[in-house]
Order: sequence, then structure tokens, then C-alpha cells
Amino acid sequence: MNSAAANADTVRRLARAEHGSLRPRVLSAITLAPLPIAAIWFGSPWLPLLTALAGAVMAWEWGRLCRLGRFGATIATATLTTLGSAVGFALLGAAIVFWSARRRPDLHPEWTAFGALWVTLPCICLLWLARGGPNGRATLLWLLAVVWATDIGAYVIGRTLGGPRLAPRWSPRKTWAGLAGGAACAALVGWTTVLWLGISPALPLVLLSAGLAIVEQFGDLAESLAKRRFGVKDSSGLIPGHGGLLDRLDGLLAVIPVVALLTLIAGRSVIAWQ
Repeated sequence: MNSAAANADTVRRLARAEHGSLRPRVLSAITLAPLPIAAIWFGSPWLPLLTALAGAVMAWEWGRLCRLGRFGATIATATLTTLGSAVGFALLGAAIVFWSARRRPDLHPEWTAFGALWVTLPCICLLWLARGGPNGRATLLWLLAVVWATDIGAYVIGRTLGGPRLAPRWSPRKTWAGLAGGAACAALVGWTTVLWLGISPALPLVLLSAGLAIVEQFGDLAESLAKRRFGVKDSSGLIPGHGGLLDRLDGLLAVIPVVALLTLIAGRSVIAWQ
């Protein structure tokens, strides 16, 4: 086989691989997306229950990653309490996880404690944001749309254009083009939200949406770093095409606390900024 034919065969195999990877991703997203949207729309008790369940699953996945096995009760309990006590409980849970991990030579106390906070705090912040009434509901729906648009834009633009790698030592497939594509798609979501809610001026939310896309991508990179550290491809095999729940929500875990902090500083929902 000459070099031209070999190259053509390689391109065909890569195209089939990309198609095989994209199809389960799309099917999983279509199947799973209605659940959080419905929980956000109908509110309590569905959103707290779904958040606690998701937190417990992600905690199990992180514990499995670090070979701790479980620490889901910390998340499940913390997400059902008030903001102040929940944050305190999360810190206490992380300290307990760290102490427990130190007693076993095969564990990594710093990583397990970090995972406890990495999963718990976004769950707490999400439920706190949801308490903002109609603005809280709109904020969470906008957040989901920003994260999903970022993932889709980064995946499609990055695979189409290629180019320099964003962080090859952490995640060899991510590119700067993908980051720009994700930010552009997130900005489009911000603009759509502005039109949907009749927000004026539009620029703050559009820029914030694009900025959160960058936060989302680095949240994804953070989990990729952890997986490379422990030599695993996915946090689990629960979701076809995505691996585990952590693999699906890693970017969201980074974005939610940022939005909660900005909301706390501003004293009102970020979608109401002027």
C-alpha cells in the first residue's frame, strides 16, 4: 500500500472513530438532558433529591478513582441543609476524608479530600442559586445551556479545525480552536438568553457566558489531570460515550461556584446585571 492510500485509510478510520464517539455522546445527552431541566423547572423536592443523588454518584466515582470507594453521604447530607451549615459540613467531610485516607497506604489523602470539596461545594451552590425564585430558575437553565453549548462547540470546532493543543500534558485532544469555539457558542447562548428574558444591556451577560466557557474548559482539564494522575480513562462506565457522571459534569462543577460567588458579591442574580 502506497503512502497516499495509507493516509486515506487512516483518515477513514479516524472519521469512523469520531463518528462512533459522537453518536453515543449525542444519544446520552438527549436522554439525560430532560431530567435536570425538569428538576430545575419544578424545584423542590425534585431538584434537591436529584442533586443529592448526583452528588453521591460523583463522590463514589471520585472515591473509586482514588481507591477510597465511597464518601457520598457527605454530599447527600450537605446538599439538604442551609448554605452556611452545608459549607461547614462539606469542609468537615473533606477533613474526615483526608484523615481516613491517611490511615491507608494505598490512598491519596490530598486528592480524596480535594474530590470531596470538588463535588460537594458545587452541589451546595446549585441549590443556593435555585432559591432565587424565577431568577434562580432562569439562572440555572442558562448555566446548563452555557455548559452544554461550550462542550458541543469545543468538541465540533476542535475536531474540525485541529491546531495547537491547549494543554497536551493534561488532555491531548483539547485545542485552542476548541476553546475559542466553545466560548463563541457560550456567548451565543448568552445572547439568546438576553433576547428570551428581555435583558438590557446585553453585553454583560454575553461576555460572562463566554468567560464561563473558559472556566468550564479548565474544569474539564482539572478532571483530565486527575484521571491521568491515576492512570484511568473514565471515572466510571455509567454513561455511554461519556464514561461517568463526573466526566459529564466536570465543567459544570467548576462553573457553578463561580456564578454563586459572583451572585453573592453582587447581591443579585447575574442575569440581572447591568
